[in-house]
Amino acid sequence: MRTHSSARPAEPGAPCACAAEPPPPGSGAMAGCSLRPHVHWAQRHRELYLRVELSDVKNPDISIADNVLRFRAQGHGAKGDNIYEFQIEFLEPVEPKPVCRVTQRQLNITVQKKESSWWERLTKQEKRPLFLAPDFDRWLDESDAEMELKEKEEEKINKMKIESRVPKDPFKHLKKGYLIMYNLVQFLGFSWIFVNMTVRLFILGKDSFYDTFHTIADMMYFCQTLALMEILNSLIGLVRSPLIPAVIQVFGRNFILFVVLGSLEEMQSKAVVFFLFYFWSIIELFRYPYYMLSCMGIEWKPLTWLRYTSWIPLYPLGGLAEAVCLIQSIPIFSETGKFSLGLPNPLNVTIQFSFLLQMYLIALFLGLFVNFRYLYKQRKQHLGPKKRKMK
Repeated sequence: MRTHSSARPAEPGAPCACAAEPPPPGSGAMAGCSLRPHVHWAQRHRELYLRVELSDVKNPDISIADNVLRFRAQGHGAKGDNIYEFQIEFLEPVEPKPVCRVTQRQLNITVQKKESSWWERLTKQEKRPLFLAPDFDRWLDESDAEMELKEKEEEKINKMKIESRVPKDPFKHLKKGYLIMYNLVQFLGFSWIFVNMTVRLFILGKDSFYDTFHTIADMMYFCQTLALMEILNSLIGLVRSPLIPAVIQVFGRNFILFVVLGSLEEMQSKAVVFFLFYFWSIIELFRYPYYMLSCMGIEWKPLTWLRYTSWIPLYPLGGLAEAVCLIQSIPIFSETGKFSLGLPNPLNVTIQFSFLLQMYLIALFLGLFVNFRYLYKQRKQHLGPKKRKMK
């Protein structure tokens, strides 16, 4: 029984289903009045290439039986939108499993020869069918094809030689295991923070805002101190992430956590601490699992989408919470004079730490801009439209 493709239109650029069974008995040759598309062909020593000039192809039905390729499909050709069909009896034996690929403008069929050789023509009949013509975009003479084949073989040999010269990293599996464990520990840490804060929010309501630091700070200290390893990983080339965005994020968070919140008891009971920790933890719930699965060579598309989309609302909200922390702490540092630096006489000048915080507030938004730009490029690379190679 001849296998037909599904009635659903073929996606542009998606491989179509090819059947290898012969047509049912009694079907006979194709009707002489059937429409035939323009077909262009070229060859190499091991392959045949057929380019069928049909656009918007639907229901492609392709089979090879008794060394005859039979084609039938609906598409837009020289005679408009119709059903087109043709058959070709090859000069020499071929494999009965063609590979075809549908694009928006045409359909490409690749047929493997059973023996590597150069054919004097494509069809068994000496007279070329009217619908068949050479594909000059891919056409090569026999000598050129042999040269191309030799070049590919030499390129393959050279690649193998280069790979054999490159020493294998004896610590590859150790590094991979370390990165998996690091991302797993960070994921578990931030998951604990997120779950703990969420449960407390449902139980205590707004009251949970004001003691967030005292209940969550120890775990946040641990996770953010461990995050310093991300700078080291990037610095020694253990990961391919650029160094500057990692430095901006890690040192920016740790400055807020250790210097602003950790040193001022007045700031630890502020409601903004809840939102700051909450936004930080949500971001990491997607980031660390994505990196952990990447180390294992696993890509889960929903997680990839969340990793490169969740930052769009969360990073601005996190940056806003950091800015509010700075703004609320400036009057406290001015009043207490904490961390202010007094210069010796005769200058008798005191550098207020609150002034440095105002400068840092400006740098905070510049750092956010750098990270936004980096993450936007990453999102475009992972989620943007894929560029198709035109032949």
